[in-house]
Amino acid sequence: MSKSPNQSTEEFAEDKRSFLQRLFIRQGSWSSVLLPILAVFTAFVIGGVLIAATSPQVIPAWKNFSVDPGKALVSSWEAVRDAYVTMFEGAFGRPAVISTATRIYFETGDNAALLDAFRPLGESLVLSTPYILAGLGVALGFRGGLFNIGAEGQLFVGGLASVYVGYSLTGLPAYVHLPLAILAGVCAGGLWGAIPGFLKAKTGAHEVINTIMMNYIAFRLTDFLLQGPMSRPDGLPITPEILPSAYLPALFDRPIRVHWGFFLALGVAVLVYLFLWKTTLGFEIRMVGANPKAARYAGIPIAARTVLTMALSGAIAGLAGVSHILGVDHRMVRAFSTGYGFDAIALALLGNSHPFGVVLASLLFGFLRGGAARMQSVAGVPVEIIRVIQGVVIIFVAAPAIIRGLYRLKGAQNEKHSVTQGLRP
Repeated sequence: MSKSPNQSTEEFAEDKRSFLQRLFIRQGSWSSVLLPILAVFTAFVIGGVLIAATSPQVIPAWKNFSVDPGKALVSSWEAVRDAYVTMFEGAFGRPAVISTATRIYFETGDNAALLDAFRPLGESLVLSTPYILAGLGVALGFRGGLFNIGAEGQLFVGGLASVYVGYSLTGLPAYVHLPLAILAGVCAGGLWGAIPGFLKAKTGAHEVINTIMMNYIAFRLTDFLLQGPMSRPDGLPITPEILPSAYLPALFDRPIRVHWGFFLALGVAVLVYLFLWKTTLGFEIRMVGANPKAARYAGIPIAARTVLTMALSGAIAGLAGVSHILGVDHRMVRAFSTGYGFDAIALALLGNSHPFGVVLASLLFGFLRGGAARMQSVAGVPVEIIRVIQGVVIIFVAAPAIIRGLYRLKGAQNEKHSVTQGLRP
């Protein structure tokens, strides 16, 4: 292409860039959206390669690649296709089954088949609910410049407090008992987060070390309580079941387990967004996270905002444990969490520490976990492949230079960043 007289040097250089390069550079807000999308896509590609490379049906075909290369390629494609199709069906349900169940429901009015058909989608949403809340807690800490590694411990103590109120207080109506159980868990998680925040503010002790140590304290405290003061009368390391008045109501009949905690999580995401970007206090927290020196010069009390940020972060993470206890388990067992608090760090990174981005990332992780069991039982692909995909996503999001290099987005490195960039939504 020749350069026209009216065309600037910058415009001419831009014409030679790829579509992804132009999109990444010209749309500033798109850079925070495009990177996670490409990271997820690349992770699925790598996961597909691993599935094909470890499939018992594919390996023999590749040994005879020189004789029949087409068979090797077709076998690899079929293995990857079957794995991801069954994962999709495990996460959302089988379209044919849903269609048949819907027809039966409208013809007969019997919803049993319909509920069973939508059960996979319901389970994915159940798994996503604590992900959303724990991810929001960590993301709020990130916005305040604090790396909260203690979401798992805060989730545990939140669950402990809510289950205690749930089974120990009797004779209360649901409209009193349920809010008290939720409030107890939120306060416990907030207190657990405020402790490392206070230590950070007063002594300068790093919140990463303190929150990690608080995790271990929470785990051992849970073990102690479940083996003694909070154990069932028969001595098993399980708490008594909470009273029905403390249940988070289910949205549908069994076997769908989706409860109102899912909408509570979405509501918290909206509140976190409004708090961070529509209130003075939220602006101050983001300013402290973006540039503490500038915030101090502006008269913002850094210590107070640090404690507040960690307390709010812990309270929301504690709510993740509350929702799972009150909505699903209705009791607490040892190690009741399957790593929600630790995965929350990845969710906050993948969602760019934005509440709505965290919701989308949490739904992704929930659907991945929801489809993993069917992928293993039907396609014979180990569920660990899902963990590999999640880990690769985290690597690419934490090291965006890899994605920029893979998709030739190097021009984005010249993008200008201002001190207040982190203050924008």
